[in-house]
Amino acid sequence: MKKFIISIDQGTTSSRAVLFDLKGKPIFISQLEFTQYFPKDGWVEHNPEEIWSTTKKVLINVIKKSKSLKGKILTIGITNQRETTILWDKHTGKPVYNAIVWQDRRAVEYCNKLIKQKKETIIYNKTGLLIDAYFSATKIKWIIDNVPKAKKLLKQKRLLFGTVDCFLLWRLTGGTNHSTDATNASRTMLFNIVNNKWDKQILDILKIPEHILPEVKDCSDDFGHTDPKITGESYSITGMVGDQQSATIGQCCFEPGSLKSTYGTGAFVLLNTGNKVIYSKNRLLTTIGYRVDGKTTYALEGSIFVAGAGVQWLRDKINFIKKASDTEKILKSLETNKGIYLVPAFTGLGTPYWNAKSRGVLSGLTRDTGIKEIVRATVESVAYQTYDLFEAMKNDGLRPKIVRVDGGMVKNNWFSQFLSDIVNVKVLRPKVDETTALGAAFMAGLKIGVYKSLKDISKNWSLDKKFSPRMKKSKRKLNVQGWGKAIKRSLIT
Repeated sequence: MKKFIISIDQGTTSSRAVLFDLKGKPIFISQLEFTQYFPKDGWVEHNPEEIWSTTKKVLINVIKKSKSLKGKILTIGITNQRETTILWDKHTGKPVYNAIVWQDRRAVEYCNKLIKQKKETIIYNKTGLLIDAYFSATKIKWIIDNVPKAKKLLKQKRLLFGTVDCFLLWRLTGGTNHSTDATNASRTMLFNIVNNKWDKQILDILKIPEHILPEVKDCSDDFGHTDPKITGESYSITGMVGDQQSATIGQCCFEPGSLKSTYGTGAFVLLNTGNKVIYSKNRLLTTIGYRVDGKTTYALEGSIFVAGAGVQWLRDKINFIKKASDTEKILKSLETNKGIYLVPAFTGLGTPYWNAKSRGVLSGLTRDTGIKEIVRATVESVAYQTYDLFEAMKNDGLRPKIVRVDGGMVKNNWFSQFLSDIVNVKVLRPKVDETTALGAAFMAGLKIGVYKSLKDISKNWSLDKKFSPRMKKSKRKLNVQGWGKAIKRSLIT
C-alpha cells in the first residue's frame, strides 16, 4: 500500500492541501483562494470562517485523492501564514472578529506609544522582535480593546487566541486542542525565545491575560487527532510550523549559516544561526527557526511585505496582466528597466526600514513608459528589496554565498537570474518547489518515525536549477543606486 503524509498549507491568499509521498514528492495539490478585505487604509482582514471552509474543502479533496490511489495517510502537518490573529469563543468556536492579517497596520499608533514608553529594548531582548504592528500582540490588544464581544468573553474566561495554525487545529480536533508550536509563538511578540515561555512581563505591559494563549509545543509533536466527523476517519496531527520556518525546513537549511528566501505573497529570508540567539544591529529579526526534541534552533530573518502581492496587484487591481505567468514574457521583451522603479510599500516597508507610514512610489516615468516597464519594475522591486536584506546581513558580519529559493515567483527564470545578479550570490532552486508545505510534512513524518533525523530528511533535497551572477559590476551598481533613490522618496512621509 502507498503511504502518504498530508500537509495543510494555509497561506495569505489561498488555502492548500498537499499529498506527499515519503520521499517528499508532491503527488496531488488542492488549492482555493479566499477573499481579502481592506476596510480602511492599511487594514487587512480575512474571514476566519472562510479560512476554515476553504481549508476543510482542500483537505477533504486530498483525502479523497489518497483513497482513489489506494494509499494510506500516515499523519498530517500544518503550516500557516504567521502573525495573523484570531480570537474566538471557546464554548462555541465562533470568532469574535475577522482575522487581522500580518500585513495589517492598524496598531501603528499603539506601537509608537510603546516605543515612547521605552519598551523596545525589553521586548527586543526577550522576543527578538522590534515593536511593530506586524506581530500578533498588538492585534490581540486591538481586538480586546475594540470588540465588545471580546471584552465580555474575556471576563467570562471564554476567550481564546490563536494564530491561524492554532485556530485550524482547534477546529480540526473538534475543539479539544488549543496548541501552537514554538515558531508561531515566536512571532507573537509575547513569547520569550530565550526561555521558551510566554513572557509575563510583556503580557503585563500589554494587559493581555495568559489564560487566552495556547500551549506551545515542538514543531514535531503530538497535536491530537482530527475529528472523524470532519475528515471521515481520525488522523494524527504531528507537525506544525509557521510558513517561513517551514520553508527553511523544506529547504533542509539545518546547518548554521545556511539560508533560504521564499517568494510568496511577501518575501522572507531566514538564516540559520544554530543554537545561538544572535541580535542584529541592522534591524533584522531574531526568531526561532525550529524546535525539535526540546532543542531550539534560532534564525535571523528579513521580512519583505510585498513580493508576489505586487504581481497580484498588477493582475487584480490595475489589470496589466491576466495571470502571474504572463510576467516572464513581458520581462524578457525589455532590454532594460528604462530607469523605472516601483517601491511597493503598499502596507509600509519591512526590513531594514520598518517604516509603517511609507507608501508605494513609482518613479522615473516618462512619455515612453508603458505597461511593460511598470510590470518589470514591480518584479524587479522584489530583487532590490532582497538586496537590502543581504546588505543588512553583511553589515552584521554575515556573508552568505548561496541562497536556496522557493515560492511562486522563482518559477520565473528571468526573476531568479535577476535576483542572483542583484544580490550577487548563487541562487539554488530545488526540484520540489512546494517547500513550505514540505517542511510541515517533514516535521509530521519525523514525529512518527518516517524520518529518523534532520540529516535523514536532508537526503530528500535535490537541485532543479542553479543561477549564478552574470551582471557587470558597473551595471549592478547603477541599478542599485536607482533603487536607493526610489526608496528615499518612499521614506518621505
